[in-house]
Amino acid sequence: MEVKTTCFVCGTELMADAFVEFDGKIFCDECLREKTITCDSCGERIYREEAQGDAFTSLCSSCYDYNYTHCEECGALIHNDDAHYEDDSDDPYCAECFAKLQACAIKSYNYKPEPIFYGSGNLFMGVELEIDKGGEDNENAEALLDIANRYKEHMYCKHDGSIDNGFEMVSHPMSLEYHMSEMNWGDIFRHAVSMDYRSHQTSTCGLHIHVSRSAFGKSIDEQEDVISRIVYFVENHWNELLKFSRRTEETINRWASRYGISTTAKDTYKNAKDRHMGRYVAVNLENYSTIEFRLFRGTLCYKTFVATLQLIYEICRFAIQMNDKSMERLSWSEFVLKIPPDKAELIEYLKVKRLYVNEKMEESEDM
Repeated sequence: MEVKTTCFVCGTELMADAFVEFDGKIFCDECLREKTITCDSCGERIYREEAQGDAFTSLCSSCYDYNYTHCEECGALIHNDDAHYEDDSDDPYCAECFAKLQACAIKSYNYKPEPIFYGSGNLFMGVELEIDKGGEDNENAEALLDIANRYKEHMYCKHDGSIDNGFEMVSHPMSLEYHMSEMNWGDIFRHAVSMDYRSHQTSTCGLHIHVSRSAFGKSIDEQEDVISRIVYFVENHWNELLKFSRRTEETINRWASRYGISTTAKDTYKNAKDRHMGRYVAVNLENYSTIEFRLFRGTLCYKTFVATLQLIYEICRFAIQMNDKSMERLSWSEFVLKIPPDKAELIEYLKVKRLYVNEKMEESEDM
């Protein structure tokens, strides 16, 4: 007598030669086709609900994990050998999306080209300036890049998720002199304002300045000593720098909070490193090649922008030239009175903010 059995799915009674066994279960031909499929890569049978891939390619999880991924932009299935990546980014793209991405004036958030250093000396500053309200528009970004990069590749633009309707402008590292004499920031700012972009007059935008760690010494220990004095200066003169920054207590606590001050520069720096507060701090220590000053509200006012660069330059200069004891004793009034007269924009801005020996000047509107 012929042995019979039943389909695991539909319960149909099947003759011994009319069923297929899969995963320890009995299937009729119809249920097998409905519930399972074979991997297009290795040929292994798998349940349809567990299949990876897309509408045209079915993959077992092993083949997908080892050999395939999805395009970050359009979601298309791509073989690992065909995936494209931007520098310093793990996001995969298909060839079509990658070509579009490369052609866009506004790059992805993770875009980070090899830095190009402009100017002379050791102290180089790279600027990240967020602008908003004018749109995350590639044509607008292209217009600003045409101004900035007319003769050399000075700047690029990036998407930033913290901005509502704009983007971030990022400069390559430059000396202070180069920022002021060769980089045409004034033209860039005027054109950005003409396209309805704003930076100060938003609740979203910041001005971040990266300084090369190599400016602080040849050895790691030398660099660490100088950085400890920078962190101490910022913590010790927090109230003055908050006023300079044009930020409110609420926004600076969100985007550029303080570490807290200790008795000495070294103890303050040790506390800063031990707290592991990430990058949303006044002096971000998370980057390998730079430290990042994040205190400042964004601006499209050229004088305010230059004053900010000059302030960072002076803080770093003092930290390089002074020892710990001298930095710990340095008052704000002593600091500002030692700023050389060639930093005219900084001195004028300090007077406007009543941070320069109580002198007051008329304040112009920031954009």
